[in-house]
Amino acid sequence: MEMRQIVVQVPEKIILAEKTDEASFSRELLMLAAVKLYELGHLSSGRAAELAGISRVEFLLSLGRYKVFPLEAELRDLEKSYA
Repeated sequence: MEMRQIVVQVPEKIILAEKTDEASFSRELLMLAAVKLYELGHLSSGRAAELAGISRVEFLLSLGRYKVFPLEAELRDLEKSYA
């Protein structure tokens, strides 16, 4: 799989305020992006998991931590088909 690197500049005081290191902050930022893109319907759960660097099952199980329903996309599809 081909990968591209995106550089995001974060003020040091943000990382210090979060009481974390750069690697942990980076992983959480990727996870937050994956969750939000999934929630908005821009990514499937599989693609979101790939972005977050975890398995699809692990991604779906972690959605509760972010107050996101694991089957959001499927629900939207059902709602569209009955509308």
